[in-house]
Amino acid sequence: MAKSPNVLIILADDHGYGDISAHNGPAIQTPNIDRIAAEGTRFTHFYANSSVCSPSRASLMTGRYPDRAGVPGVIRTHPENSWGYFRQDAATLPATLKQKDYNTALIGKWHLGLEPENHPCKRGFDHFHGFLGDMMDDYYTHLRHDINYMRHGFETIDPRGHATDLFTEWSKEFIQAQAQSADPFFLYLAYNAPHTPIQPPDDWVERVREREPDISPQRAKYIALVEHMDAGIGRVLDTLVETDQLSNTLVIYSSDNGGDMKVGAHNGPLRGQKGDMYEGGIRVPTCAMWPGHIPEGHVTDQVALLMDLFPTVCEVAGAPIPNEIEGRSIWQTLQGEQQDFSERILYWLRREGGGQFFGQTQHAVRRGDIKLLHNRPFQPLELYDLSSDPLETTNNMETHQDLFREMSRLFQVETQKAGNVPWQP
Repeated sequence: MAKSPNVLIILADDHGYGDISAHNGPAIQTPNIDRIAAEGTRFTHFYANSSVCSPSRASLMTGRYPDRAGVPGVIRTHPENSWGYFRQDAATLPATLKQKDYNTALIGKWHLGLEPENHPCKRGFDHFHGFLGDMMDDYYTHLRHDINYMRHGFETIDPRGHATDLFTEWSKEFIQAQAQSADPFFLYLAYNAPHTPIQPPDDWVERVREREPDISPQRAKYIALVEHMDAGIGRVLDTLVETDQLSNTLVIYSSDNGGDMKVGAHNGPLRGQKGDMYEGGIRVPTCAMWPGHIPEGHVTDQVALLMDLFPTVCEVAGAPIPNEIEGRSIWQTLQGEQQDFSERILYWLRREGGGQFFGQTQHAVRRGDIKLLHNRPFQPLELYDLSSDPLETTNNMETHQDLFREMSRLFQVETQKAGNVPWQP
């Protein structure tokens, strides 16, 4: 009997919607992400589950809205400014796939808690080779606040090299080791690129400057960091080819939130950036390929979110889909078929500290093309019709009072469902 398909999910960190060449990103070349898109399905309306890191990662791992998984905000290494605890009763994707004998691995960034019980190897991963913390202060030392969060399993390690190269090489080694296995694998490759600090290898910056002499130094460095990651993705895809595993591997690429324009990212024509509930903060480049199963060159405007990957992968793998998740399988969409999600209510949130938030939340709720958002807790609500105003230029709060009342009721219902999820003792 043929083994179930392997699954490779590649998640970038802060990679904005406009920063792939398939989306006409200015001056940027991403041939390997484009390859996934060209050889499969590319989404034009795919969303992260939050405007920042940890909540989106919690949704990917559980198929749930972030607050339902206990992670409404960023989990940080300083407890007083940490806004989540990854709930122990939340079923995870790797743990679910293990029921179908998958070998499961996380390589790269975890960012879902430093507690022993929330180590990746306690949440369904057989193999962990990466970084437990929130971000690195340096791509070469891999330290955060002078603390080493790099691990191989439970062991603290101090490898040499650029983090992107390390995660690429470790992924290649895992794929090579799986080639002889009778069981399928699930590899979650979570790059920390292109998150700050914008620290690409020098030779990649020079390459961009030679090709694009007129762009700003900041933009050149940002492009170099993305293109360096893209080249790593290419080496991982090549390893699947070399080990004769690509034909039986579902490959998905996405990002945890929009790009940070303050450091040179570009979110296309979309309004806003990382940290915003506008489209530029939550819409992300996403594509998937599986030779012979996903049609080549398919482009879809289906609205979907990171949490939808959980039930999608489960459906492909024949694994049980937990009843309590909010994610919906988009396997039909990936195969080029239509799915009717028109009445689906979608909800985003982020809880945060600091002077703009004081521990309160930002939100968005969407039904069809109507989107109500609260970009900061002490700013007014805003109402947009994305069908006629995709760039969110015209706030309809005053002119569409009935629609506002209807959307605000949905907003309240979603808030009520979440209840009060404590994340600190």
